[in-house]
Amino acid sequence: IRTMAFLGNQTLISHFILLGLFTHSPLHLLLFSIIMAMFLVALSGNGLMILLINTDSRLHSPMYFFLSWLSLMDLMLISTIVPRMAIDYLLGHGSISFTGCGLQILFFLTLLGDECFLLAFMAYDRYVAISNPLRYSVVMSRHVCWLMVAGSWLFGLVDGLIQAVFTLRFPYCGSQEIDHFFCEVPAVLKLACADTSLYETMIYVCCVLMLLLPFSVISASYLRILITVLHMRSAEGRQKAFATCSSHMAAVSLFYGAAMITYMRPQAYHSSKQDKAVSAFYTMITPMLNPLIYSLRNKEVAGALKKLLGRCSCGVGQN
Repeated sequence: IRTMAFLGNQTLISHFILLGLFTHSPLHLLLFSIIMAMFLVALSGNGLMILLINTDSRLHSPMYFFLSWLSLMDLMLISTIVPRMAIDYLLGHGSISFTGCGLQILFFLTLLGDECFLLAFMAYDRYVAISNPLRYSVVMSRHVCWLMVAGSWLFGLVDGLIQAVFTLRFPYCGSQEIDHFFCEVPAVLKLACADTSLYETMIYVCCVLMLLLPFSVISASYLRILITVLHMRSAEGRQKAFATCSSHMAAVSLFYGAAMITYMRPQAYHSSKQDKAVSAFYTMITPMLNPLIYSLRNKEVAGALKKLLGRCSCGVGQN
């Protein structure tokens, strides 16, 4: 942990204080309870998806392979933010060391970057499955799928390391209070007592690569899927494909839109209340919705769940 030091006549701070998302008013206590319920839903939904995909042989396909990794990333993402926020709220203080803040930035941005690229690979997987089904097993082989997942983790880790290291290299003096519920880079940079404009430009360039590039791949993939679907003869097939694509694009737009608002706006346009509300979307709401949107409505997943429940009931009956 960084000790107290001096920069000219200014004292460098050794830790931050997270002001959090809520006060202790009755309304905010209700909102806190809702977020904790969302946290439990996200944990159970994503945990169930991982269990079903790994135990049911019918779900051992590239699409479900990616979904299991998405569920794992969502579990880790929401667990990086919500438990710490809850503890700070219940104890009434949010003191966090430089080391703790740096680790939170690293874990959060690594997982955010992972998910950005994984969603792009998932969209490409669906494009190949619908547009070129005869070559699907060759194009999306097990080896290729593992390379895609490894690439997602690598890109996310590099982005997280760069931003965590550079953010905490700035001197911080004066106020220790971060008006946020976790150490998010734009909120931390507001406390820097140095010119951060060059670094903000670098963040913008990173976000073009980490957000706009994958989002462009997703948009192009779903556009090609929709064109293919329009040529389908079956009205039922078209309706099902449209429903699936629209729900997937809604989830993707929510995730990428919130991240772009946070990381691609100039620092001067950031307001604390807006930043906290937007951050809640991709740190809490999206991890809760993803299992529902991508998987739990799926007939194959529903079948695997019934099979698992049948096994459990048989086991209880025998005991």
